[in-house]
Amino acid sequence: MKRLIAAFALAASLVAAPAGAQTLLTEKKTFEIPTFMTQSGRVLKNVKVGWESYGTLYADKSNAILICHFFSGNSHAAGKYKESDAAPGYWDAIIGPGKAIDTNKYFVISSDTLVNLNTGDPNTVTTGPATNNPDTGKPYGMDFPIVTIRDFIEVQKQLVDSLGINRLQLVAGASMGGIQTFEWAATYPDRVARAMPVISFGEADANLIAWLDIWAAPIRLDPNWNKGDYYGKTPPNNGLAQSLKIVTLHANHWDWANKTFGRKPAKEGESPAAGFDKRFQIEQVLDNAGAARAKVSDANHFLYLVKANQLFVTGGGTLDEGLKKIKAPVLLVHSPKDLVFPSGGVDDTANRLRQAGVAVTQLQLKGDRGHLDGVVSMKQVETQIRDFLAK
Repeated sequence: MKRLIAAFALAASLVAAPAGAQTLLTEKKTFEIPTFMTQSGRVLKNVKVGWESYGTLYADKSNAILICHFFSGNSHAAGKYKESDAAPGYWDAIIGPGKAIDTNKYFVISSDTLVNLNTGDPNTVTTGPATNNPDTGKPYGMDFPIVTIRDFIEVQKQLVDSLGINRLQLVAGASMGGIQTFEWAATYPDRVARAMPVISFGEADANLIAWLDIWAAPIRLDPNWNKGDYYGKTPPNNGLAQSLKIVTLHANHWDWANKTFGRKPAKEGESPAAGFDKRFQIEQVLDNAGAARAKVSDANHFLYLVKANQLFVTGGGTLDEGLKKIKAPVLLVHSPKDLVFPSGGVDDTANRLRQAGVAVTQLQLKGDRGHLDGVVSMKQVETQIRDFLAK
């Protein structure tokens, strides 16, 4: 049971490295921006985000790749910080020496976003509502400006610029990382040679907007949230845990739920019919996973991420206008069992890209994890990714 709960909290732990594989080691670094203007016009001081890299940057800076992380993730896309780490980064199956994104050839960068969820993780560095405002010495709370996916990539661009990189051989990412990929390709088309959005599509449609609101609802209903004013007080971790529970279930598929849990009780021999305190196993596991993750997360950061995702449209105008700005060939990877970014939306984005003259290749992942297959099942398309990079 404990192992299963840990799998919810760290999906990447389900991607095991092959026996005898070379361990890719990396270190977490911090990138600082003295002043940063958001798309809303607010200026933030002393912006900090964590980042890491894998491989070696060529002298001519021509071999760089950028990986953008998903909603609940951070920069740890591959490798380990030390040999004894329990699990590597979430896309370790495709990033590393000799893998699809070969770190013997490419210099791979990944960074934490603004308002990153994982404020209690020592390996996450981010600026958001939980950060002290330099002007007041107190946490911003809900006075932090609303930020967008465009803001996320503008911070990344400054990091890329600071390394002297003018063109990225690939921008890629899963889920929220995929929509950052679309934004990069549309906003900086001359700086992106290839784009690989995974389990995502070109805008937040009405269905996704509504689901994101459902994700956020338990936080807003927790009295400890107090309209975001809880720093130095009891945080709304009960609501946050329930929000994370919803995310975990939504990110999977019912085939996985039924095969993994069926109708088993939480405690063997204890029927759920015996009382409201007697539960099914899937209920208990989801609750435990949400509570564990809430301890290292921040509720306001969760809400800001929800808003950023709800506001997303590629390029910031209409979807067709944004997609027409893309010049890079696109490798669009999705799961037919994805309940967060369903296949219909992926197909619609692909068709619109083709109508805009963009070269598009679509790949389907097999599995019962639904949305999470875009994190844990990427080795299936290793050959296609390698071929895409070789073109």
